[in-house]
Amino acid sequence: MKKTTGALVGLCATGPLLLALPILGIGAGTASASCSTDGAQGVDTSAVAKQVKAILDGGDKGSVSVPGLDAPADQVPNAKTIQATGVAMNIPARGQIVALATALQESGLRNLTYGDRDSLGLFQQRPSMGWGTASQILDPVHASTKFYEGLKKVSGWQSLSVTQAAQAVQKSGFPEAYAKWEPLATALQKAIEPLLQKAGGASPSPSPSGSADTSPSPDSAGGCSADGDGTDFGTIPAGALPKEYKIPASAPPKVQTAIRWALGQLGTPYQWGGTCTGSHGKSPMGRCDCSSLMQGAYKAAGVTLTRTTYTQVKDGKAVSVDALKPGDLLFTEGTAAVPEHVGMAIGQGLIVHAPHTGDVVRITTVASWKSRILAARRVV
Repeated sequence: MKKTTGALVGLCATGPLLLALPILGIGAGTASASCSTDGAQGVDTSAVAKQVKAILDGGDKGSVSVPGLDAPADQVPNAKTIQATGVAMNIPARGQIVALATALQESGLRNLTYGDRDSLGLFQQRPSMGWGTASQILDPVHASTKFYEGLKKVSGWQSLSVTQAAQAVQKSGFPEAYAKWEPLATALQKAIEPLLQKAGGASPSPSPSGSADTSPSPDSAGGCSADGDGTDFGTIPAGALPKEYKIPASAPPKVQTAIRWALGQLGTPYQWGGTCTGSHGKSPMGRCDCSSLMQGAYKAAGVTLTRTTYTQVKDGKAVSVDALKPGDLLFTEGTAAVPEHVGMAIGQGLIVHAPHTGDVVRITTVASWKSRILAARRVV
């Protein structure tokens, strides 16, 4: 964790990080006077929403001024990553707010390469205290994941105040310092939430996640695998499997199992943040999103995958898009380092994926994705 520096005006000094602890007794008067919770300011949530939208939509970044967001081009994308990681880990909005308030206090929502002693990153986590290597901590997804893992270990954190929950994870020398960031953290969470849902593909645009991609793209035909690119199948109805398709007998048994399990979810509704543990059931959160579909399929085959697209892109080994095999994970949207969508190659030039809110688990073609594939990983 980091002490106050000139680069972080208004941030209070904090002590060394520890891994998640049981609920701590938070006593009054333990913080210095400069870290009084009276510093919390009212936040114009409309202005925050405009600032967030301006940054994430690539609009006029200088059009809106929000106190606490003095470097929004850096801060807002980091806030989005923190929140998206929380969603993928099934952390409720309250937990996302705790994480955002913590990062606002510790780093000003900047991915710092310096800090008190060996503290680094958004949450000023320390390699010497078990949060990961320096390079891992400087990965916003890793840092966010470790914070949420710590939060989940705090018994009853949902009933704690934001500052108590943050302190139980961070073990700050100034435990009341987080409180003043709750209004801004709350405004950020509310502003980012609908934009994350939109990023998941709320409409069938040119995104490879959209329903329009069930038709092959003539511009990207040419194939990525030895058994074609899927153009022979034509338009594939939502939730349907072409009757000419067969699970490749040459694929490893675990891959065949993973494909079979994923195909068993065809036609089930997409659920942003869903666990894919009961896609045919009544509970929406038991349904699949893109990364939980991959995780569930490989879990059925006895293979462990991480939960999010941000981490699955590091699972297994990288493979060429021109040498795909059944079972390979294909990533689109976002960037190669931080992709936002994933599907599984199932052979014969086809992909199974969970596209977006309002759609169902469906089959699409490699041809329709080829020009937009950012990375491919082989996990078996």
